[in-house]
Amino acid sequence: MKLVPLGDRVVLKQLEAEEKTKSGIILAAQSQEKPQEAEVIEVGPGGMIDGKEVTMQVKKGQKVIYSKYAGTEVKLDGQEYIIVKQNDILAVVE
Repeated sequence: MKLVPLGDRVVLKQLEAEEKTKSGIILAAQSQEKPQEAEVIEVGPGGMIDGKEVTMQVKKGQKVIYSKYAGTEVKLDGQEYIIVKQNDILAVVE
């Protein structure tokens, strides 16, 4: 199966949480904070959204930072994805 986003939506795959702190302390799974960094898996077509022309600024394969409480979590074929609107993406990591 494949997720195909509509409109100005983007499918993200969250990057793995750090299991160790910089000083070497191993974190328990419950205390690990989910990273806000993700990889773009699929990008919607953009177009006219609520009467405004939206051009997509992110591309498949880019790493991005997104808003902490944004999007909808989806599980498909054992993988977890997050579907967000393009304006919930804050920056592209280069």
